[in-house]
Amino acid sequence: MLPRRALTPTEVVARLATAPGWHLTGTGADVAIEKTFSFANYHETMAFVNAVAFVAHKQDHHPDLAVHYSRCVVRFNTHEVQGLTETDFECASDVDALLA
Repeated sequence: MLPRRALTPTEVVARLATAPGWHLTGTGADVAIEKTFSFANYHETMAFVNAVAFVAHKQDHHPDLAVHYSRCVVRFNTHEVQGLTETDFECASDVDALLA
């Protein structure tokens, strides 16, 4: 696997334009992309969380998850580059595809 490269601010803005519902959060080394997914109940939320875990394992890139009764907040960043990488946006797209 090639080493990950941090995206430039211009690249981040361009990638965000193609990632509906995802927004920037955090600052500096803690910058991330984040999206809240809403569900009808806890069972649906947990099914989504398990599907996200599968995507994360497949990509070997693991998001921070905040799990609530009827929603889950998914947050991606790349600690090793202290910023955002193409992998963060690829994983965000894979997570979106779970509900397409």
